[in-house]
Amino acid sequence: MNILMLHNAYQTRGGEDESFDTECRMLRDTGHFVETIHFHNDSIGQTGRMKVALESIWSMPSYKLVDRRLSERSFDVMHVQNFFPLFSPSVYAAARKHKVPVVQTLRNYRLICPNAFLFRDGHICEECLGKTLKYPSVLHACYRKSRLGTFAVAAMCGTHNLLGTWQKNVDLYISLTEFARKKYIQAGFIPGKIVTKGNCVSPDPGMGTGDGKFVLFVGRLSMEKGIGTLLAAWHRLRPTCTLKIVGEGSSSAELRASSQHIANVEWLGLRTSSEVQDLMGAATVTVVPSEWYETFGRVAIESFAKGTPVVASRIGALAEVVEDMRTGLLFEVGSAEDLVSKLQWCFDHPDELNGMRFFARQEYERKYTAEANCKRLVECYELAADSPRRNAMGEVSVFTPFNDGPLAG
Repeated sequence: MNILMLHNAYQTRGGEDESFDTECRMLRDTGHFVETIHFHNDSIGQTGRMKVALESIWSMPSYKLVDRRLSERSFDVMHVQNFFPLFSPSVYAAARKHKVPVVQTLRNYRLICPNAFLFRDGHICEECLGKTLKYPSVLHACYRKSRLGTFAVAAMCGTHNLLGTWQKNVDLYISLTEFARKKYIQAGFIPGKIVTKGNCVSPDPGMGTGDGKFVLFVGRLSMEKGIGTLLAAWHRLRPTCTLKIVGEGSSSAELRASSQHIANVEWLGLRTSSEVQDLMGAATVTVVPSEWYETFGRVAIESFAKGTPVVASRIGALAEVVEDMRTGLLFEVGSAEDLVSKLQWCFDHPDELNGMRFFARQEYERKYTAEANCKRLVECYELAADSPRRNAMGEVSVFTPFNDGPLAG
């Protein structure tokens, strides 16, 4: 297939950017042609924030760019990974002009929540869920703690809700988990237009040893990631092993300062993918203490690929990805006390924990390899490509989630 792939990268590289690179690579490795248009948020300073805010609703430069690419070459599908803020939904219209099917991956909750997390002020928030106009977000200054900035994002969401963009101009949405899919359906999206396909880890990093005698956290250092709960639990545990923390983020300085009195904490900052894989393979467990509705939990499957069990919050997609007492342990979200008990269990039951390594690796091999994931992604493209033909014939497009029918994994 010929695929045009669009992605707007963040200033701090994260799981969405990693997934974009992985999907491009695995498609090419299996013989598909993939052309990319890749924007980066580092350019916002040059463009000007006010102009970017206005163009997040409708970017004529992005429309013209995509229109030109689609004129120059024939594509079977256009896959949008992340359009915010530099592409805007205008790119859908360009594809519609050329009758190219559009697939949109729902890597966060941006289309139904202006701050993309369904989380604010330290707790889950669903005030905007299902509302055409996301006015509560403006009142709470949910996007970057700015009412003006939030208004711009809310205007983008509201404008395209009113225009019917999400229903008319996108042929198929890919949700990473059934949990996230249900949230979008709850917000009013058409159930038959959303299928479920998780992320993958490629290339296969191989099984680790788990003999490093340390606990690992990998992720963005911000409130919704639950790092504060992890540090509170670690302080109560007072273990002899080390907690290694990989990542940077908006709360980095605050977290480092608050943890100076906590023993055996090592801040590693940002690390390369290969360095993170080595750390995961050596770790006793990986902790994913998120307090927001993760759309997937990429860190968990990266840990599974190395055979390392995961201790995760019992919330959102994480409770779907991690099987309690088989591929890891689940603890009550935001509860340092419950996290202490789960980590203590890991320290007290090394043989049982080591047995989980086999199941963690098995879970990766069964669900999250490039081969299985690429097959599912191509099936998504075929479904999207079939949608315009069926609509032209007056038929109703119905898409089957991967976990419920012929696309089940």
